[in-house]
Amino acid sequence: MANLYPVAGCRIYIGAAVDLPDVDVVAADFTATTWVEIKDWTQMGAFGDAAALITTQLIDRKRDVKQKGTRNAGQMQNVFAVLASDPGQIALIAAEKTDQNYPFKIELNDKPAVGAAPKNSLRYFMGLVTSAQEAGGAANTVQSLNSTVEINTNIVKVAASAT
Repeated sequence: MANLYPVAGCRIYIGAAVDLPDVDVVAADFTATTWVEIKDWTQMGAFGDAAALITTQLIDRKRDVKQKGTRNAGQMQNVFAVLASDPGQIALIAAEKTDQNYPFKIELNDKPAVGAAPKNSLRYFMGLVTSAQEAGGAANTVQSLNSTVEINTNIVKVAASAT
């Protein structure tokens, strides 16, 4: 039976502004990044590639023929409980005010139960922070910081390991 891992315990980090590369990124592109955790994460958004659809209407076939086009890693919409003094939330809000791309790291909660030094898997990508909005809610909810990251690179996956 496959292991199931909770979202609880996952972490998200932001780095300083970067120039967007012309090619797909790899894990080594993130080794020099100084990471700041964005605290009080309450909702993890979706992320990952999807192909654009190219549709060609062929008159003689009376059929639409579909092909895959460019890839888009989407937009990740995250929610945080407002923590005004958190350096990560401050960095996220500051990133929204610029036109720059920022590196992001997500640490999942999936390290092996055994091993010399078990490590969680990681996801790396770069993107634009296009929103950082505070929101209220019902009486029995906390104020939230809703943020959207428009992902501009592929998603780099680093597998969990036992060492």
